[in-house]
Formats: sequence, C-alpha cells, structure tokens
Amino acid sequence: MNYKDNVEAINALRQKYESLISEITKKIYGQDQVVKEVVISIFSRGHCLLVGVPGLAKTLLVNTIAEVLGLKNKRIQFTPDLMPSDIIGTEILTEDRQFKFVKGPIFANFILADEINRTPPKTQAALLEAMQERSVTAAGQEYKLDEPFFVMATQNPIEQEGTYPLPEAQLDRFMFNIILDYPAYEDEITVVKNTTVDKEFELKQVLTAEEIIFFQGLIRKIPINDNVLEYAVKLACKTRPNSEFAPEITNKYLHWGAGPRASQYLVIGAKTHAVLNGKYTPDIEDVKAVAKIILRHRIIKNYKAEADGISIDDIIDELLK
Repeated sequence: MNYKDNVEAINALRQKYESLISEITKKIYGQDQVVKEVVISIFSRGHCLLVGVPGLAKTLLVNTIAEVLGLKNKRIQFTPDLMPSDIIGTEILTEDRQFKFVKGPIFANFILADEINRTPPKTQAALLEAMQERSVTAAGQEYKLDEPFFVMATQNPIEQEGTYPLPEAQLDRFMFNIILDYPAYEDEITVVKNTTVDKEFELKQVLTAEEIIFFQGLIRKIPINDNVLEYAVKLACKTRPNSEFAPEITNKYLHWGAGPRASQYLVIGAKTHAVLNGKYTPDIEDVKAVAKIILRHRIIKNYKAEADGISIDDIIDELLK
C-alpha cells in the first residue's frame, strides 16, 4: 500500500468500496442502502446494530460481509441462558493445578451478535469493554483484541415477546442503528427466484485486515470545514431538552438527548460518506445522510410523543429541516 498521497489513497478506497458492494450484492438483494450503511460503519471503525423482524437476511448480510473482508469471524447466538463467560471466556484448572484462561468467541475480528436482545442485560454488558476499549478483562488480567474489531448485532423489534431492551450504555456503543424493512415486490421476486434453486455464489475476498486498518486511519485524516463540524455538534445538541440549542419539538417530545459520542460519530460518518461518494471533504449533506442512523438509538422520547403518535425518526426529520 504505497500510495503517493491521500488523494491516491482515497481513490483506492473508493475502488475497494465499489468492489465490496459488488460482491455483497451477489447474495443480498433489495437492501442496497443497508449494505452501504454497514460498509460505512466498517470504514468508520464503528459497530452496527441491525433491527428487523425475522427473515430479512440480517444474519446472511453479516456473514457475507465477513466473507468478502476475509476476517476471522465468530457468531454468538444470544439466548436467555447465555452467561458473560460464554462470550469473554473462562479460567480452567489444568492438570498441573494452574489456572489457564480459555478465550471465548469475542476473540475474533468480526463478531456476529445474533439476536442480541434475546439475552438479559447482565450478559449484554459483557460486550461493553470489548466494544469501547477493544480489550477484555478476566480475573484481573487485560487481554487486547485483534484489530480490526467489529461487532455487528442483529435485533428483533423490542415489542416482540421474549426480548430485553438494550441498556443505554450498550446502545451508545453502536455507531449505527439500521432498520431493515421488507423488500420491494420486485426485489422479493429476485430473492425467491435465487434462493429456491440449487445455486452457489462464489465470493471473492476484497480487502485484507491491514488494508481495513489503513483506510480507517485515512478517514480520520480527511479535513473537515469548521462550519460542517459545528453543524454536526449543534445537531447533537438540538436533541437535548432544555439546552440552549433545543427547539420546541425537542423540549416537547424528548426525555433524553444524544451525548458527545453522537457528535463524534456524525463527523466520522460524514467523512466516510463523503469519501465513498466521490468527495475529498464532507459537507452538511454528508452529515444529514448519516444523522438518522446515528441519532435514532441515542434519544428517548417522552410519554407525550407516544400519546401524539410521534416517532423518533419524525423528530430527527424535523431537526434536519
């Protein structure tokens, strides 16, 4: 990866991105926007939460991305009886009466946390340190996780039976909250046509771990104008009730607003979105493009919003006007 300058490296990233999208969409149909948003989170060094009813190919999407990235991946099936040690690992007593730490599935580059809200908050909390610090502490010993490290979690809608709401600290560690909807009729025809025959798709590896780490660092070097950065921070501030920037809709309908991590993700997400769309620096439209998937799980509406039938996305749309 001997790129002469950032411009050459940015152009290389864009080509890799197009190849990545091309490979993923060989298996995933009708979810083009979702695929793009997941890829943005990867280059932004962020974790991703995919929310949707069963059968919308959430797990297939994550497995497909892991395959084309060529990363060591592990799947953790979250169930009501899952324990933190089932994720992190546990100490065992060896034959020579010494304790030995046996690493759990968290020790991989790409973690699929399948149906994360099927397990109680105690077990969900096992991911907190790993997602933020990229390390795990067990029996007083800290173990660093390999880079790059991503958690892609799938979640069923919270109203479904047998689910537990994710704690705010857990939600805040996810960069994006992406909602998967039912595919369009034409896309569903394609899905059914291609999945009801004996047809195998061979996927090529597009990126290496070293390239991903390089491009993640490149994104952080992208310059951003002060007015765009100030817009991103002000947007996050607008979600906080009774703050100096809070509009009437925030004070009326929101109980809790987004924290500083939202401002950071808005800037990083805007940089990645800009680069992958042919720009060398982000503008306000790039911030707006990632705002909804960054803010929707960080703000909590009050009882009045529930009573008036106002959704979180409705409020964010109003703030973006």
